[in-house]
Order: sequence, then structure tokens, then C-alpha cells
Amino acid sequence: MKRQHIVLLAVASLLIAFGFATYVYTSQQADRIETLATAADSPLERPHSRRSGPADAKVVLVEFFDPACETCRAFAPYVKSLLAAHPDRVRLVLRYAPFHQGSDVAVKILEAAGHQGLYWEALQVMYETQPQWASHHHPQPEKIWEFLPWAGVDVEKARRDMQDPMFAKIIEQDLADGRTLGVRKTPQFFVNGKPLMNFGYQQLKNLLDGEVARQYPQ
Repeated sequence: MKRQHIVLLAVASLLIAFGFATYVYTSQQADRIETLATAADSPLERPHSRRSGPADAKVVLVEFFDPACETCRAFAPYVKSLLAAHPDRVRLVLRYAPFHQGSDVAVKILEAAGHQGLYWEALQVMYETQPQWASHHHPQPEKIWEFLPWAGVDVEKARRDMQDPMFAKIIEQDLADGRTLGVRKTPQFFVNGKPLMNFGYQQLKNLLDGEVARQYPQ
């Protein structure tokens, strides 16, 4: 019994030590990423990035997303609700992380729709129809063309515009910035440069609300 007790104590000590080491490593990673994200030459936002909300907002919510990502689709209404709760204080910035097969095509189509001033409408349609074109086993991004008229997009013009080499460069830049910031899955959120380390809606809300309170004290 005594030996068993010693073994249990040893295992417990190892688990505690491992948990502490993980906490320290995670904290150090968060600090490193925040330093990168808030630097003068921050890779968090680029001139080409799509934005929603006031340009002078003191709180910036950056989302690295993939149009074919089911979790991104599920989180889209939550992000809208967070922006609606702080309409004059938060700006949303979208960055691309097209990790799924065929997602780069979807991004190019989305950017082409943006050239017609219909970026957000096209993104909404993509999310609504995602199950029909973004199967991870058999992605069919070409099906997106069937649904774009719902957003008012001129499909023929968008087909031509999506061939612009600039869109491939945008994807390349966003992927490179994502790697620098440790983005390995989507969606990944940053609030004023602070990464969301523990994923979840409540965690994101807490991070955003806390930053709003700091930037806009009563």
C-alpha cells in the first residue's frame, strides 16, 4: 500500500508539473504573439483586408477564417451579435486562412464579388450554402456560382475578375501572416492584438467586452 501511495503521489506531481509547464508555455506564446500583433509593422492587418465597422474604433477584432470552415460558418452569427453590441467601438477585420481543399477558389470568388461592392452579401450566401459546396471529402467550390445571384453578383463579370493574380497574392500574404501569428486552425480571433487562446463564444465575448471596457472607460 505504501509503495502504491508513493507511485500515486509521483504521478500526481508529474501531472501538476506538466500542467504548470503547459500553462507557462501557453502564456509565453500568447505574449509573443501579442508583441508581434501590436508592433508597428504588425502582420495582423493589411491594406487589402476587408473591414466592417468604424475606422476610428479603438477595439479591433481580427478573424482569420476559411469560407469552407464549418466552425467559421457557425460563429458568423456570434461575431455579428458582438459587433451589434458595440456598434461604434469595434471594427472587424477579416483575414484568409484557406486550409480546406478548394477554399482558395472560394476566396477568389469572394474577392471578385467584392469588386462589385457585394463582398459581405456574397460571404453570407457562401455560408448559407456551405453544406452544398464545401464537403471536405468532395469539395465543389464551382457550385458557388449557382448561388451568387442570390447576392446580386454579376456572375460573368466575377468569373473574369477572379483570374486577377492579385487575389492569389492576397491569399499568399494572409497565409504568411497567419503562420507568423501562429494561426493553425480556423476561426482564429485576435482582439487588439490579443489572441483568443481558449476557443469558445463566451471566451471571445469576455475578451472583447474586457477590451471595450478598457478602451472606453465609463
